[in-house]
Amino acid sequence: MTAEDLARRAAAGDRAALDRLLAELRPEVVRRCGRFLPCREDAEEAAQDVLLQVARHISAFEGRSRFSTWLYTVVANCCRQKYRELKRRAAEQPVLIEPAEHIDPRTTSVIAGSRIDLLEALDRLEREHPHLVAPLVYRDICQLEYAEVAERVGIPLGTLKSRLHEARKLVRPWLRGY
Repeated sequence: MTAEDLARRAAAGDRAALDRLLAELRPEVVRRCGRFLPCREDAEEAAQDVLLQVARHISAFEGRSRFSTWLYTVVANCCRQKYRELKRRAAEQPVLIEPAEHIDPRTTSVIAGSRIDLLEALDRLEREHPHLVAPLVYRDICQLEYAEVAERVGIPLGTLKSRLHEARKLVRPWLRGY
């Protein structure tokens, strides 16, 4: 049985289908979370949050789009929320870093263990151009097809491509700047 079938059955209230769906999704969810949060522990925590959200809200899956599209939305939202939580926690409990422990700040937060260049750029993009975040996350991070992203965001394909171009143009210098 496919994930789509399991998701439809789980959304209709089939508990056994939900259990099987969650078990089958876990490795993929951890991998997807790892695209946002390369520190394995952070990715696994975010993956647990994703699976919990899927279990709690599977009834909201109506089958109008593919289940994978619905799932990637949950993954993106949970990972970004986890990053904000890690960032907030790090600000509240600063840690002294020994000079010998130099770690490239463009790729890793010493405290949170998260990609700060990408996540900071997404936070900034959300503050300055919120309509550009979803297209960029779905296409470039979740790697959904253009048509699927356009459907998910609810905009025509040409508009999607234009927004992606604009988002990439804005984000590129921010990634280099860290």
